[in-house]
Amino acid sequence: MDGQTKSTDNVEVYSRSGRFKVWFMANILLIMTVISVVLGILFGLLLRLAEPSATTIVVLGFPGEILMRILKMLILPLIISSLITGLTGLDAKSSGKLGLRAMLYYFSTTFIAVCIGMFLVMTIQPGKHASKETLGDGDQQSKLSTLDTFLDLIRNVFPNNLVQTCFEQTQTYYEEVEKNGTITSVRKLGYKGSMNVLGLITFCIVFGILLSRMGRQGQVMIDFFSVLTELTMQMVDLVMWYSPIGIMSLICAKILAMDDPDRIFAQLAMYMVTVILGLIIHLGVLMLIYFALTRQNPIIFFQGMLQAWLTAIATSSSSATLPVTFKCLEENNGIDKRVSRFVLPIGATVNMDGTALYEAVASVFIGQLNGFTMTFGTVLTVSLTATLASIGAASVPSAGLITMLMVLTAAGFPVEDVSLLLTVDWFLDRCRTSINVLGDSYGAAIVQKFSQKELDAATERELEEGSHQISNYPNSGTPLGEKQEEAHF
Repeated sequence: MDGQTKSTDNVEVYSRSGRFKVWFMANILLIMTVISVVLGILFGLLLRLAEPSATTIVVLGFPGEILMRILKMLILPLIISSLITGLTGLDAKSSGKLGLRAMLYYFSTTFIAVCIGMFLVMTIQPGKHASKETLGDGDQQSKLSTLDTFLDLIRNVFPNNLVQTCFEQTQTYYEEVEKNGTITSVRKLGYKGSMNVLGLITFCIVFGILLSRMGRQGQVMIDFFSVLTELTMQMVDLVMWYSPIGIMSLICAKILAMDDPDRIFAQLAMYMVTVILGLIIHLGVLMLIYFALTRQNPIIFFQGMLQAWLTAIATSSSSATLPVTFKCLEENNGIDKRVSRFVLPIGATVNMDGTALYEAVASVFIGQLNGFTMTFGTVLTVSLTATLASIGAASVPSAGLITMLMVLTAAGFPVEDVSLLLTVDWFLDRCRTSINVLGDSYGAAIVQKFSQKELDAATERELEEGSHQISNYPNSGTPLGEKQEEAHF
């Protein structure tokens, strides 16, 4: 009996070790990513004691810079191919329903995020705890008005040059001109070096919908974009094995570049606590919405998105995280590619829950610093403009600071005080970007849940079209397998 007991125990131990080995091999990349984040923080804090030079910090951050450049390089082919491929897998009616559900989710969660931020900042009042004399005066910022920002947003939705959208977007600026001995500011239209994702999305949506209606005539083009998508995702797989090194480098270099963090965090502690608390609460709300609408465990879904979440914290860019988000959604959480490749590119551009919450808190914080009375009209103005401004925010690092000028101008708060927040924005930017990415991910799962009927119908239609093409193929006397092989070639 003792021998049988020992044998059984050995089998159980072997079974447990075998399961652990399988789990470890399946999650080795995620484990490496988590370790890289921890090591990045640890090395950054320890190396600060040595007071490294600026050159040393640049060298330490160089692997992270390479990771950012590679991820940004993949954004363009990924957005174009994924959007068009996703749309060609659906008819125009189904695409419209998917888009409508996605936009309804985006606007709802963004408005909820703003409401959470406004409630917390009005309750905690972080601006009352921080001294304006201690923080100092802000630097003069852009003269852009709310109208300028809004019109630039519309201009970028409808670009006049498709090639230019790949590396520039429209932006209004003011130039000092001397006329009759008087210096005046003249409004001019120019461009800034940043990809116009809104313009690309607009073109790709129209292109994909029209291509899906062409039938067999457009099959060659559909195949081209499908192959391009798969090739891009294979490149993403390769980049992921380098990402732990880059993430560790990014975090370490950012900690080393901090200037007197103890003093800065002490001055803006209540402001940071308000933003972070709001982001945590909003994440809980997203999980509750996901559970209520899908009846699935949001914690398990979050575990599947962990690598994308960590990448968002390291890169502070939802666009740069997009390749990883695709991979996590489709491989870990089983989201239909037609949904993820249609919903995610749009979400990475217009669904900025974390940014909206941040802009609401930061704007009221600046108002409190300067002693402004928060009337109902002011609160309503900040809430609405923060929601709209987050839609126009580029999915790149610290873009929320730029669009926040629109909120401050609309509320009548001093725009120059935005510069007071620069010292901690690098940290808060990473926090809000991670919430932006998770908001897009939960949204994709919810859209799939409510679009399953359209997805099943599209799948059946594809199967019927495929069988119809095979039955009409010449030499119908050959076996079915041979017909399929001939039709394929």
